[in-house]
Amino acid sequence: MKKDRIIIPVASGKGGVGKSLFSSNLAIAIAQQGYKTVAIDLDLGGSNLHTYLGLTNKHAGIGDYLKSKSTNKFKDLLVETDIPNLSFIPGEGRTPFLANIPFDQRLDLIQNIQQLSADYIILDLGAGTTFNTLNFFGISHQGIILTTFETPAVMNFFMFLKNFLFRIISSIVRHERQTFRMVVDSFRQSGMDDPLTVKSLLEMIHEESPELAARAKKAIGYYHPRVIFNMGDHPDDLLMTNKVDRTLRQTLSIEVDYFGFVFYDSEIRQAVRQKEPLMISLPKRPFTICIQDIARRIVKIWEKDISKSGERLYEATKKRYKQLKYL
Repeated sequence: MKKDRIIIPVASGKGGVGKSLFSSNLAIAIAQQGYKTVAIDLDLGGSNLHTYLGLTNKHAGIGDYLKSKSTNKFKDLLVETDIPNLSFIPGEGRTPFLANIPFDQRLDLIQNIQQLSADYIILDLGAGTTFNTLNFFGISHQGIILTTFETPAVMNFFMFLKNFLFRIISSIVRHERQTFRMVVDSFRQSGMDDPLTVKSLLEMIHEESPELAARAKKAIGYYHPRVIFNMGDHPDDLLMTNKVDRTLRQTLSIEVDYFGFVFYDSEIRQAVRQKEPLMISLPKRPFTICIQDIARRIVKIWEKDISKSGERLYEATKKRYKQLKYL
């Protein structure tokens, strides 16, 4: 049994890739393995995780907690579900319009999340790159980024990582006004014709302050995001990961792990409308089987280094593809 809770933020560069559906069912799959799990809706401004868990929006949530400014405790927001080992913390609850909350409130939420009693905490973040999402994604050094293989989704995956790394770098240099202004201006002026790379940005910071550049490089090195591809058609879709790796190394100086592949399942869209957790109602569909695979992988190797993750995921996905053909 693990000694410490594992917090897994789930983000996506754009909406429409199935992030909340994935997050909810991943939380259920981990809970079904016997681990105390908490699913938290941090898609502030668009909270709907409760619908995928088969719950109604009648419970107080994070919005109510932030608005009350009283002695209410964050842990009192926990809602016990009908699924053994799974609790839930709603997002906006009865308090909407939380897409952009102040830094002190984000910090308060992060500190409270880190104190929850659980084995696994799954954070369903908002799509895109709001300050909310970037800060919450930084809670863990191994957050999940969900994407599809569609070109716009992959481009937004790159953009998410770029904005996340810029957020890290800017937080390191923010107290040095001249360096911070240079970082912000360089980021704003970069474009398709003259893309800004993390390496070039660190070199510019190094000219101003070698110490700050070293700190920023070290901070970036802590993060090792894990990528999960959703709505894939065939294992050969994964052959593009070599190209993704080259782009990430050249432009962002970061490595990722390819951690999961979820096959497209034509029955899922209709099943979602029934407002029942898919892990419960459809446990033997390709979608839920893939989620179960990912949940087992998390329990087994989440805190371990993964070498040749692209090759390993490709081989595992080919085996699963052959098995699913007979369903």
